[in-house]
Amino acid sequence: MTDPIADYLTRLRNAIKAKHRVVDIPASNIKKEMTKVLHDKGYILNYKFEETDNHQGNIKIALKYNPESKKPAIFHLERVSKPGLRKYASADSLPRVLNGLGVAILSTSRGVITDKEARDMNVGGEVLCYVY
Repeated sequence: MTDPIADYLTRLRNAIKAKHRVVDIPASNIKKEMTKVLHDKGYILNYKFEETDNHQGNIKIALKYNPESKKPAIFHLERVSKPGLRKYASADSLPRVLNGLGVAILSTSRGVITDKEARDMNVGGEVLCYVY
């Protein structure tokens, strides 16, 4: 696999389209941090990190849906920075997703954070994905 983050986002997208409640994803440190950001921003219900025999581990993510309309909390996941073409943004040119309604997840020198947190800290970094 050449792009584990794209695989992570694709597994989430596929689980949402299939209306699954829980999705299992192979773990890595950056995927764990992205999962924490998605949980903090309210896009997923819950998550759990599990250890496996091969020491890689698994991430179990409970997806969030509206109780009445059954619509998912995540409508769109888009990978921005790809292995063939990395996208970086400086502190003064951070992207705004849906005019501030969505979030951009960035990998910065201060960890994996959202675009709003990066603006507050005045740091730039690699734009991993857009979520709304």
